[in-house]
Amino acid sequence: MRIAYVSEVWEPAINGVVTRLRSTIDGLLAAGHEVLVVAPRMPGAPHHEQEGRLRIVRVPAFRVSWVYGGQPWGLPSPAVGRALAPFAPDLVHVVSPFTIGIAGVLWAKRHRVPLVASFHTDIALYAGSYHLGWSRPIIWRIIAALHNAAAVNLVTSEHSRQLFAEHRVRNVVLWRRGVDLERFQPGGREARPDNGRIVALYVGRLADEKGLRRLLPLARSADVELRIVGDGPDRVALEAAFAGTGAVFVGPLRGDDVAREYQRADAFVFTSTTETLGLVLIEAMACGVPVVAVDSPASRELLAHVPVARLVPTDAPERFRPLIDEVLAVGDPAERSRLARREALEWGWSGATEQVIDIYRGLVQPASTADPSRTSALQ
Repeated sequence: MRIAYVSEVWEPAINGVVTRLRSTIDGLLAAGHEVLVVAPRMPGAPHHEQEGRLRIVRVPAFRVSWVYGGQPWGLPSPAVGRALAPFAPDLVHVVSPFTIGIAGVLWAKRHRVPLVASFHTDIALYAGSYHLGWSRPIIWRIIAALHNAAAVNLVTSEHSRQLFAEHRVRNVVLWRRGVDLERFQPGGREARPDNGRIVALYVGRLADEKGLRRLLPLARSADVELRIVGDGPDRVALEAAFAGTGAVFVGPLRGDDVAREYQRADAFVFTSTTETLGLVLIEAMACGVPVVAVDSPASRELLAHVPVARLVPTDAPERFRPLIDEVLAVGDPAERSRLARREALEWGWSGATEQVIDIYRGLVQPASTADPSRTSALQ
């Protein structure tokens, strides 16, 4: 098959959406399929790339400096169609459609190409962090219209499925969770300094919507080293806020480097209430690390039945420290590691990729005999 992705984000960005998309594409390429990624232009990234059977085309983008840290948003311009047409995809998959995704949806419908859309980012909920809370109903109308143009809509959590039901999005399928179980596995604790301090780890974007200031009481604990891995628009302000505490800002890491940070931690801490899944929670558990996370629909779905996980009330950040003590009192280190990793073992990427390939095939194979009179769901 020839699969085209039109995505609001792509490398070199580091986030859970890019991780899932890259892992899926790697699985498709290994199975012999051809892939095109159409994504917004980013500074320093070439406009066209070819990696074997993977082509990457970057189209014009715009930025708003005070929205989402100035992330580039692809323009829904004819450039998207000019990238898709010569590739002649069997199927178009639009990832978190909102701006560039509009062009991907319209092109697929106009050319009667099977369309899949996937939901990874609750942009409407994020809007409140950027003084745009008034726009949530408008944003959801756009999101629902784009997704209702698709034959299949993939979501990564039951919480997202419920959101789609509330906004009358149809044809929804739960896309299996995934994690790289080879890269993220227990080990590496022997490299830690033996100074008696508890190592608490955060991995993620440094932005207002992630709620990192909830970790200030924890960082002020004398026997805690809080390691913060990641980058984002709030980094300078957060470094100032955490000055004089036990917080260490490590910066952005990839691949094995971030895996080693998980492996050296005593506990993983998670502060966001805006996630649709929280891939880092699964990565931490795959590395055998207990988790303490702020209570939210997504974190509750993942952690409610994990013996070495605890949920912190959103209005009680001072609970991070005692709840870390609570999970560290469960068994010995080997037992805690086993209990954490057990929860992640069923979520290898291969199962998630096989599921989506089956969905693609089900849409592509009958396409040649489909009624050419199909009309756009956006009309």
